[in-house]
Amino acid sequence: MINFLLRSDQAIEQTGGCVYFRSRTLRKAKRLAAALTLAGLLVQLNTSAAEADNPPADLRVISTMGPLGAKPPSLAELKHNDAQQLRSDTLTSLGPDGQRGEAAFETVGPASSWAQRAGEPSAVSAATPSHRVARDATAAPTPLYPEPSHTMTAKECRDGLGTDKKFFIKSRFAVCSGASFTQEWVQNNRPVGASTFGFLAIGTVAKGSRTMNVEYRYVQMQATGETGIATFMITPDVAIPQKWPATAATRQGGSIPAAQSFAALKAQADPGFQHNVTVDRGQGDKPDDTVFAVYQPSLKMRVGGGWKMSGALAGKPFFLAPRWDAAQYVSRNGGAAAFSYVVAMPFSTKAGAPERLAAQHIKDAYASPASTKPVNTSKSIPGRSADRPLTRLYPKARRDANRSEAVKVCKKYWGTNYAQGGKECDEFPFSTTYEGAAQALTKYDPQHKAPRNNFSARPIPKADNGAGGRLMADFYRVNRILDGANDGFTIKVS
Repeated sequence: MINFLLRSDQAIEQTGGCVYFRSRTLRKAKRLAAALTLAGLLVQLNTSAAEADNPPADLRVISTMGPLGAKPPSLAELKHNDAQQLRSDTLTSLGPDGQRGEAAFETVGPASSWAQRAGEPSAVSAATPSHRVARDATAAPTPLYPEPSHTMTAKECRDGLGTDKKFFIKSRFAVCSGASFTQEWVQNNRPVGASTFGFLAIGTVAKGSRTMNVEYRYVQMQATGETGIATFMITPDVAIPQKWPATAATRQGGSIPAAQSFAALKAQADPGFQHNVTVDRGQGDKPDDTVFAVYQPSLKMRVGGGWKMSGALAGKPFFLAPRWDAAQYVSRNGGAAAFSYVVAMPFSTKAGAPERLAAQHIKDAYASPASTKPVNTSKSIPGRSADRPLTRLYPKARRDANRSEAVKVCKKYWGTNYAQGGKECDEFPFSTTYEGAAQALTKYDPQHKAPRNNFSARPIPKADNGAGGRLMADFYRVNRILDGANDGFTIKVS
């Protein structure tokens, strides 16, 4: 609106609410209005031209997911890439949010078939449990498999995962999964910034406990260049999408936080949170009161401030596979939780190892099976890899049948007096496994699917045989190895 201040002598007449001015004053007013209108048009034209030269920025974020140790591209490397080559070759984008997480290669039990299993072994603890040898004046050396670890730090998890693994097994009571998420910040098709963070899920079970604890950590949080990390929101979540039996109830504790920005998490000294799951006894399948579950951590990501995110908008590390049991032949204290992963029973051929000759027998059965007895040129004994584990056998009648079949071989090839000199008939696979010497008997294999003579038996000193048996029994006990096909273990001869 244009206001004019007029002197009283400029008005010559006022009629019906209309004011009339002298012609000279009117001409001046018209010229002023025209000038102002032209100025306004020029401002609009100049603004439109400026907007055409500087259109609103196209702000994009390309998100990728990969192993925790995958090295993200630097900002300098990103700037050398063109618009069609924005992702690092070491990282992969994730599929739909509803996609099932991946199972570790060593998973056993029902969870092993719930989702696709990894095609390669997980990282495992490099420290093979050492024998603790008890000696006194009257007792022979007794190897004892030590109590497995029940704890894991974030550093142990990171170191265990290394540069290319997605799952790390320290023990049946301490496992972890992790992933790395990288964001490339692009303005007008030109990389201007980068950010990255790692997400760890560390599962542990205290000795004798029915509670699985999961500690979550955000690690390796870095940002460089121009980013919108203040509006980059990260939302964690946890789901238990499957239980066996489905009727088993869980009690959950800890806290799962709401969305937090990358910038806020990065400002914290040790960002993370904890969650736990307990299953009370009496809810599982018989005979061992077993409950199996899939425990799936996940993240969702979104960004504000005009940025648009594409690629991996969500991520799922490998799921954890907890299990609860109350097997009386393992313990009589109400049962406990463990993780359903194959672990290795260690045997040593080192001089002085009490089970040395039992270990040598296992080594020969794997390395040169055709040279072992009974004769079988196609002998291939399981237990070397997690995809062909050995399974524990508890029912006594079949254990006795395994022993009987092995003794027949010792007598056939070494004579009825094979035990002279203090020897015993040692068999591998052990008589305490379903893969033992009697597996091909019609009584246990009516369809004749099991391979015949797929075992080895030989006389060894009683002391070595007994030491191997004690090591095996202790391994079963402290690792809560259950009877049947829903559990398993491998053998590691050093």
